[in-house]
Amino acid sequence: MEKSRFLLFRMLSMIRCLCYIYMMIMANYLTAGALAIAHTNFSTDQSALLALKAHITSDPQNILTANWSSASNSDICNWVGVTCGARHHRVTALNLSSMGLAGVIPPHLGNLSFLIKLHLKNNFFNGPLPQELSRLRRLKAINFQYNNFTGTIPSWFGSFPKLQTFILWGNGFSGFIPAAIFNLSALEKIDLSNNQLSGSIPREIGNLTMVKVIYLDDNKFEELPNEIGSLGQLEVLFVQDNALKGSAFVPVLNISSLTTFTLYGNNMSGSLPDNMCEHLSSIRRLYLDQNQLDGMIPSKLWQCKELREISLASNNFRGSIPKSLGNLTYLSKIILSDNNLEGNKRGSILQSFRF
Repeated sequence: MEKSRFLLFRMLSMIRCLCYIYMMIMANYLTAGALAIAHTNFSTDQSALLALKAHITSDPQNILTANWSSASNSDICNWVGVTCGARHHRVTALNLSSMGLAGVIPPHLGNLSFLIKLHLKNNFFNGPLPQELSRLRRLKAINFQYNNFTGTIPSWFGSFPKLQTFILWGNGFSGFIPAAIFNLSALEKIDLSNNQLSGSIPREIGNLTMVKVIYLDDNKFEELPNEIGSLGQLEVLFVQDNALKGSAFVPVLNISSLTTFTLYGNNMSGSLPDNMCEHLSSIRRLYLDQNQLDGMIPSKLWQCKELREISLASNNFRGSIPKSLGNLTYLSKIILSDNNLEGNKRGSILQSFRF
């Protein structure tokens, strides 16, 4: 009996020992595997950045030349313009703004799978944008402002479910805006101004339910869709200096969150609704000059109580200037020249304004 107990005890001890050895082996294996994966991911990010460096044709400040090293022991998280996550040490932000860099964007950049911010503004990058960038599904901010990118805007820009800021201002993009861009449900700011874009602004713009700022100025757009009036979070809308026509600006005047609306330098027609300020409760800057607007200046314009600046110049407004404009206590700038208005445009009605 005692012998059986002893043998059982020995057997259980051996099993425990074997289990412990197995657990140690597995722990070492998993640790080694994790380190190998981490090293592979680190190498992937390093290879992507070095590929970008290799495609740079001009680095006038020698920033990348002197700082981005191909040595295996070089820590990319310390490279100029590179930010890494504290936990996983993967590249989360790439900011090469205002470095005077010239060259093309290589497809390898699409391997930076943890990238959240990509800022390349104020450089001289050119050439086509590689479709591999569409793999950067974590992106929240893209800023390619003031470069030399041309061609049409790729539809795969609509592939970033977390994108909040999208800026292509000051390039040479042409053609239509792809409707897919307006599937970016998290977008808060879009800036496509100062390009060569044309045609109608897609109706799908009404899908941008979170958008607060839209810059589409200095292009060749011809039509403003009614759906833009459904953007309940919109605060700033710049569509000046295009070829917009018709009276589709009226739905914009229903956006109660709007603080700034610039429409000057287009071919818009029609009249301003007399009750427009019942909806524009937040408007501060309203620039509608250099269009073909007509009719009377709304008599209830004084209800836009937050109004600071307004220009209705170079239109076809007629009639008298409403005396109630004197109630706009915050108004500091008003321009009504080059219309068919009656009386002294800077007379007693406007004496209380700060010019």
